Amino acid sequence: MSIKIDDSRPIFVQIAERIEDDIIGGGMPEESQVPSTNQFAAFYGINPATAAKGVNLLVDEEILYKKRGIGMFVATGAKAKLMEKRKEQFFEQYVVTMIQEAEKLGITIEQLTDMIRRRG
Repeated sequence: MSIKIDDSRPIFVQIAERIEDDIIGGGMPEESQVPSTNQFAAFYGINPATAAKGVNLLVDEEILYKKRGIGMFVATGAKAKLMEKRKEQFFEQYVVTMIQEAEKLGITIEQLTDMIRRRG
């Protein structure tokens, strides 16, 4: 695992996104144990409280869950939940923006569709 820390965004958010990426990519299968907050902190050279904050974001979203005395685990259904979340983010960040820009330029949806097909 490696992460490039982006100073423009909170580190705990980046930790959560990295865990999400590992779940989506299959590096952390459902029901597998995730590294402890102390392991994340040591690996990234950050405060354990910061690592815990990132992990807790995913606990709040029911992506991870805690087994008392054992550690954190990837929840069943986490990958599908994350895929839906990321698809919605993709739609909002890229598709909506692309359509708005196309409208400014007078590009029709049909022309835009043709451009996408041409690239694919």
